[in-house]
Amino acid sequence: MQLVIISGRSGSGKSAALHALEDLGYYAIDNLPAGLLIPLAEQARVQSNLSRVAVSIDARNLSQDLDHFPTIMQELGAEGVDCHVVYLNASDKTLMERFSATRRRHPLTRHGDLSLSEAIAKEQQLLDPLASLARLTLDTTRLSVHELRNTIAQQVARQPQQETTLLIQSFGFKRGIPLDADLVFDVRCLPNPFWETRLRGFTGLDQPVIDFLDGHELPQAMFNDIVQFVRTWLPRYIKSNRSYVTLAVGCTGGQHRSVYLAEKLGQYFKTHHADVQIRHRELATSELAG
Repeated sequence: MQLVIISGRSGSGKSAALHALEDLGYYAIDNLPAGLLIPLAEQARVQSNLSRVAVSIDARNLSQDLDHFPTIMQELGAEGVDCHVVYLNASDKTLMERFSATRRRHPLTRHGDLSLSEAIAKEQQLLDPLASLARLTLDTTRLSVHELRNTIAQQVARQPQQETTLLIQSFGFKRGIPLDADLVFDVRCLPNPFWETRLRGFTGLDQPVIDFLDGHELPQAMFNDIVQFVRTWLPRYIKSNRSYVTLAVGCTGGQHRSVYLAEKLGQYFKTHHADVQIRHRELATSELAG
């Protein structure tokens, strides 16, 4: 079992680091009590999906558990667990600014009379037992979220950045734009097979509709323009460390034009990008309704 323990002061980026490891295939647990690490290792022996685990441990743990953390680490090593502690920190000024910007309460100010600055200083004292055991200490004062995720992927998971998934989805505007769409293309200006009685019962997956739209110039022109746009800007999305980029193509009902173009775009980008998925929202809805 490989166990990565993410710790550090609140506001230093622990959640972002944990999410980065989760995206890389780790089983992620937020705010695990330190006393449960040994039972977790025992459970990992019998559960195959716990071969790589990432947990976040912070000052919300009981102080006596944190004091005994060196002993817990020795016991984990005796159990054959490859344990890797990553400690995140940032300057006091930066942490103060981050809490001010998000308007979140510091965990140590929820009870007692500590001010924010006092809580930040107290937290460092509580976490010293973990900080002293860290294989990797990261100062996130000047790191962006994307830079932190890249560092975690390269130095902790020891693997290159995971390939960004390009999801191409057709939809119908009459049912609303997909909430997770990054890029939305409206193709309602294209010739509509719906008005051809013989085509009304088909979808953009069927050859009669494909032949109809292939016979017009506008769908090909729209396809070329979308391809050019995506090829220009997709590398920028990938560089910002996105796990998914969702490209939504919409027509009125989500049955003909959007399906046709989403398929055409999907097949094209599968020859240029490693991870491409194609979905047809309204067709899937119809199948579920049936």
